[in-house]
Amino acid sequence: MLHPGSLANLKVIDASRVLGGPYAGQILADHGADVIKVEPPSGDETRGWGPPFLDGAASYFLGLNRNKRGIAVDLAQEAGRALLLELLADADVFIENFKTGTLERWGLGHDELSARFPRLIHARVSGFGADGPMGGLPGYDAAIQALCGIMSVNGEAGGQPLRVGLPVVDMVTGLNAAIGILMALNERSQSGKGQFVETSLYDCGVSLLHPHLPNYYLSGKVAGTSGNAHPNICPYDTFATATAPIFLAVGNNRQFVTLCRLIERPDLPEDPRFATNGDRNMNRDALKVELEAALSGFDCASMSDRLIKAGVPCGAVRSIDAVMADPHTIHRQMVVDIGAYRGTGSPIKLSRTPASYRRAPPQFAEHSAEVLQEHDLDADHYSAVLPGIGAREKDAT
Repeated sequence: MLHPGSLANLKVIDASRVLGGPYAGQILADHGADVIKVEPPSGDETRGWGPPFLDGAASYFLGLNRNKRGIAVDLAQEAGRALLLELLADADVFIENFKTGTLERWGLGHDELSARFPRLIHARVSGFGADGPMGGLPGYDAAIQALCGIMSVNGEAGGQPLRVGLPVVDMVTGLNAAIGILMALNERSQSGKGQFVETSLYDCGVSLLHPHLPNYYLSGKVAGTSGNAHPNICPYDTFATATAPIFLAVGNNRQFVTLCRLIERPDLPEDPRFATNGDRNMNRDALKVELEAALSGFDCASMSDRLIKAGVPCGAVRSIDAVMADPHTIHRQMVVDIGAYRGTGSPIKLSRTPASYRRAPPQFAEHSAEVLQEHDLDADHYSAVLPGIGAREKDAT
């Protein structure tokens, strides 16, 4: 049974492309919002970011646009902008990531939209924000990872800085956009007024530098690459076993005592070098030698299972296919199937109004006729700015 979702009363116009904005739109859509994705005549460029492909759309696009209806509009033309205004007339949220100044040049900047639609939440995802020394400049995830210092703390100790192997900046920017939208909607319920929500990749990239920035504020020391080790906690690193690496995330003395007992080294917590987290941090290299010597007699999988069931946070270092095959992944509904489409489930679990998976990502301009009909708009009038809608679809309106 599909539940309507906690956001079923919301209408969202998602004119964003690539990752941050579409991810925010999918979060809202998964929880019931009616999200209409507005693509340019060339389509969202991530439709071509493959292989692999499904029905001509790349996996990259499919991973970010579930539960949306799709329409293509040429906003570079005046009639296309007029159509967008028609769609916004009854919308609650407008998500976009146009290059700074584009909407303003079209007469659709926030001031204009706010005057016309005072209750509209206008959310913008950008590289650097609209102002400041880098305001208006373009940004992509990897470049922002470099600029914000994320790469400088990622990589093997003493090695070259590395990009984090997933678009972490883009994704947290999308998350923050969704959070900002929900904050603005909550405030609107009291004031009756919409507002502008801005999340930039640069700001969000800087916000991720925990605990490196707090450490720097207090000590003045600049962090560098440290491999898998944590700068503040020990043992918090990968360790060799008899079979495969295990990651130990030991956050307190009780967990350390339990770890040492299970690997048959109960004497280690009594060693003054390892008595407290501070001591262990100062002597982390010596501790790693002792732990790996003990772990060399144990199988990774069985030891990981014993440790975590005893309250010691840890995990075998697994590949993606192993994660997908794990019964817990399935139990937590983190794999979603809609026909031929397979996607990743929402990590937000609500007891009465859970996420639902109603639509596979739209094919290009798939719902143009449907959306026009809902708004009592004449397809012929807008035909010049509606790529992807054929005569049969026009007749349907």
